[in-house]
Amino acid sequence: MKARSRFVLSMLVFGYAFLYIPLLSVIFYSFNDSSLATVWGGFSTRWYAQLLQNRQVLDAAFLSLRIAVTSATLATIFGTMAGMAMSRFGRFRGRTLFTGMITAPLVMPEVITGLSLLLLFVSLQQLIGWPAQRGFSTIAIAHTTFAMAYVAVIVQSRLVAMDQSLEEAAMDLGGRPFRVMFDITLPLIAPAMVAGWLLAFTLSLDDLVIASFVSGPGGSTLPMLIFSKVKLGVTPDINALATLIILFVSVGVVLAWMVARRAQRKTG
Repeated sequence: MKARSRFVLSMLVFGYAFLYIPLLSVIFYSFNDSSLATVWGGFSTRWYAQLLQNRQVLDAAFLSLRIAVTSATLATIFGTMAGMAMSRFGRFRGRTLFTGMITAPLVMPEVITGLSLLLLFVSLQQLIGWPAQRGFSTIAIAHTTFAMAYVAVIVQSRLVAMDQSLEEAAMDLGGRPFRVMFDITLPLIAPAMVAGWLLAFTLSLDDLVIASFVSGPGGSTLPMLIFSKVKLGVTPDINALATLIILFVSVGVVLAWMVARRAQRKTG
């Protein structure tokens, strides 16, 4: 029994080390004074100061954040509606087709998704003159398209596991379906919606392939900028940028955990 516990503990330590040692090395070398990313030249924060003065990086980061917030919000709205349709409406006509269309982006290669969306936007531009140029709007629509599938799966799982007697009791007491949804259903699935929003936000912020297809001149997102810089060799300012992203994501995860825990206490 002790040998088994040691094996499980060693595998756990190895797994965490495999995941987090590369991240810690990026953070460590972001404070490197040397111009070479992998050669330690002393402690310094000059790369952070240089990064914050880089207008190209700041513009790309601001564009990525705007796209991520917009696409995550839209994906949460549409994904929640799709999840409710799949879990609450029973077996309606076209359910199989609807479910397949919702879950298709989960298994579709990003290259195919990006290419199909590019052809769609080019066709729309020729037919109706929109979009005039590819950038924020086209990338946000593309990210919403594939992110809403993840939100729909998360929300559907939460709705299936939820006790429907609370909704039935509210309707027995005279609550209309619309009021029951906002007063009972949405508060109960709020943690799932927050989790879906965070996942959609992360997927949008991390996407490179699809954004490369549907972006145009002046529409470079942060992953696209980082990829173009990495092709020329990793520099310490990239490590500084990665460290700031890690910090930003960590704060978001902690806040989401606090919100989910508070909601669980209220419902428990």
